[in-house]
Amino acid sequence: MSAADFAAANLSRATGAGLDPHEYLRVTGELVDLDQWGEALMRVAHEHLARAGRAATPISAAEHLCMAARWFHFATLGPNRESTLAAAEADTAMGRALDLLEPQARRIEGPGFTGWLRGSADAEATAVVVPGLDSSKEEFHDVVAALLRRGLAVFAMDGPGQGVLATTTVRADYHHVIGQVIDALGTQSVGLVGLSLGGYYVAESAARESRVAAAVTVSGPFRLYWDALPPPVQDLLIQRAGDEETARRFAGQVDLSTLAPQITCPLLVVDGGQDVIPGVTNGEPLARLAPHGHYLYLPHGDHLLGNARPDWLAAAADWISGALA
Repeated sequence: MSAADFAAANLSRATGAGLDPHEYLRVTGELVDLDQWGEALMRVAHEHLARAGRAATPISAAEHLCMAARWFHFATLGPNRESTLAAAEADTAMGRALDLLEPQARRIEGPGFTGWLRGSADAEATAVVVPGLDSSKEEFHDVVAALLRRGLAVFAMDGPGQGVLATTTVRADYHHVIGQVIDALGTQSVGLVGLSLGGYYVAESAARESRVAAAVTVSGPFRLYWDALPPPVQDLLIQRAGDEETARRFAGQVDLSTLAPQITCPLLVVDGGQDVIPGVTNGEPLARLAPHGHYLYLPHGDHLLGNARPDWLAAAADWISGALA
């Protein structure tokens, strides 16, 4: 794939994550070869770090640090020999931003997860935001912000194979990770919001972890078919699983056919009609088979629905905050 095609394919995702579209188009438009992706995007991230250092106020510094975190994360999505460093830099930049903006935010870690708990200490409910195969807790600022505005405490996390933990191995039995998260948060129950592969993680957890009180999946797969997956997705799964055999086994486990009827909590499934990744069955069967499933389908929405934020984000945030009330 050319640099131009890769950049175009990720434009909606980038703008949905909060990158300035003009800056994104300028930076990616200068790429001659896709192999320049990581270096170019990390350079922009460092420019934002420099702006943070020159900022006149803590608020401005924190805004640039948040933007640096996003750019560092997006530097991991294409070819990058320093992906591990970029993920670590994204994590550090976000931590520095929260120190300035939300000193009450807490870093919480466990054997298979890490993340930030944000929001009021007396919030009546907690939502956990779960990223996907190559996403991270630094990507979904708008989702976290929407939940915080509705009075929820929010734990934005990286789990096995995600974000700053990308060098660890993905696991299909993600409910064990969610169980550890709930234990560490010290709460009786949580709501879950999962994006892309995180949608499968959330649905699997909702079926098997009784402390999940409500769940939202966004562009989550109902089922994966290894042989039909595009080679870049196969390669990424192999990277995150450790080898091809493990990746194939993982893909075979991503199947909610028998689990969906076991999801007894309220469930909202959000899909886009333009989300047409080969080898992936989208979420309509999940919403249909879950006893309390609801389906929000946007014909014009792409994967992660970055091109349709006004059509689903506020509605999904209202839905889960109401379900947890």
